[in-house]
Amino acid sequence: MVGMAVIREQDIEKGRRAWAQWIEAARAQVAEVGIGRGNAGRTGGAGTDIGAGLGADITDATDRNDAGSAGGASAMGQNSACTDEATALSISPALPRPVWAMAVRYTLFLLERRAPGPGVEVRVAPWGAIKILDGPASDPHNLTPPDVIELEPDVWLRLAAGITTWDQEKSAGHITAIGERDDLSDLLPL
Repeated sequence: MVGMAVIREQDIEKGRRAWAQWIEAARAQVAEVGIGRGNAGRTGGAGTDIGAGLGADITDATDRNDAGSAGGASAMGQNSACTDEATALSISPALPRPVWAMAVRYTLFLLERRAPGPGVEVRVAPWGAIKILDGPASDPHNLTPPDVIELEPDVWLRLAAGITTWDQEKSAGHITAIGERDDLSDLLPL
């Protein structure tokens, strides 16, 4: 099955650069607001600075997804979500719209390669939508699968980078999900 074209092949490198730029800007914002000091990451211990490894694995992201790695290191390095939840939920770097658009498209492309299938539609308006995971596909009269997840771009990129967790964003009301498969936490961070 051919996936939805969320990014043109000739724009993949541009998307990779936009994602790296978003990560760098997020790292700067993390350092500016001082989150991460004394936090315990998913794989790190107490005192882990979440900004320290942010963006360490951007250049290898496509290669990890080619190999089918479902549990690769996040763009945050070995660290994960902040325990200072309110601050983590506010991370949203001030970057031009084209950078946001390409970063969203590139990360959706990575997710689509990690979990291909027609069963769940992931929408990050206004810049992209993909179908992932096996499961019931849409019928010919309704092109939307039974499971749909909608996120804002800043929410999506925080999740993709590992700045926040699915549960944090869902609890904050930032994720709209319909259907039985409404949790992508096993696929994130990228």
